[in-house]
Order: sequence, then structure tokens, then C-alpha cells
Amino acid sequence: MLRYFLIFFIFIFNSNSKAEFKNKIIKNLKITNNLDFKFEQNINGKIENGNCTIEYPKKIFCEYARSNNKILVSNGKSLVVKTRTSYYRYPLEKTPLNFILDKNFLIKKINDLEERIIDKKLINYTILDKDTELKIFFDAQSYDLVGWQNTDIYQNFNITFISSIRKNRVLSKNLFKIPSQN
Repeated sequence: MLRYFLIFFIFIFNSNSKAEFKNKIIKNLKITNNLDFKFEQNINGKIENGNCTIEYPKKIFCEYARSNNKILVSNGKSLVVKTRTSYYRYPLEKTPLNFILDKNFLIKKINDLEERIIDKKLINYTILDKDTELKIFFDAQSYDLVGWQNTDIYQNFNITFISSIRKNRVLSKNLFKIPSQN
């Protein structure tokens, strides 16, 4: 009888612990209006890094280090990747960033999903939506978003890690302006 009680207690404690993670992540997302961070991105083995700023909903500006002045910008509708020699414009809704940049979408999905705890350090949710699989990762201490994993529109495997996160800063109004093609 004692064994059944212990198993029941462990199951209830584990369920409450996971629910607590979920609630704290959702609460943290709700109070976050914007964040800036350093990133490291691995696309099929090619590693790039730089700095990004996200403003919810659906805006992002990233500057890549040491890469032909590469920037990535979304104004909420379009996503532009621009370097000195190239310019690509995509409808944001056709990219996985459409999901990552929509905190209300993330909150809704997280609320419905089962999390996976990784080494007691990361909390992972796998989102399946519109033929897209997106794995998002949160820090188990701060409940901040710390990365994501997906396949991009060119079928490249993409892993992005973020660090040095700062939230709810005053941002320039022109930061998310789509650059001209030149």
C-alpha cells in the first residue's frame, strides 16, 4: 500500500511541477513586450551569430556579425534578408518566424502541449502547425525563451540559441522598417 501511495505522490508532484513550469512560462511571455538578445544560428552546419530585437507581435530586427552587413527584418507582414549583394523578401506567414514572433500563438500552443524537461535546465515544447514543426526551448530557471529548432522554407535544418536576453526596453520606432532593395 505504501508503494502505491509513493507512486501516486510522485505522479502528482511531477504533474504539479510541470504545470508550474507551463504557468510561469506563459506568465513570463504575457509580460514581455519586446526582447533583445545575442544569437548563434546553425543552419545545416553553417554557424552565424549576431544580435536581434523582437517586438511582439511579429517584428524582428537582426544584425549578423562578420557577414557582408547581413540583416534580417520583419515589420509584421514581410520578412527581408539583406546583404551587400542580395535581397530576399518573403511573406512572414510562410516562414517559421511567423510562429516564434507571435507570443499569443505561443501561449495558446504551450497551454495545450505537454512539455519535455531536458537535464533539468531546459523546457521544450514541440509545435506542429500548418506542415511546420517547431521546437521551442525555455530556461527552467528564468522561464525565458532560449532558442528554437525548425526546418526553414528551403528545407534547411536550423537551430537558434539565444543569450544575454534583455526585456521590455525602449525601442526605436524605425527599427523594424523594411530596408530598400537598392
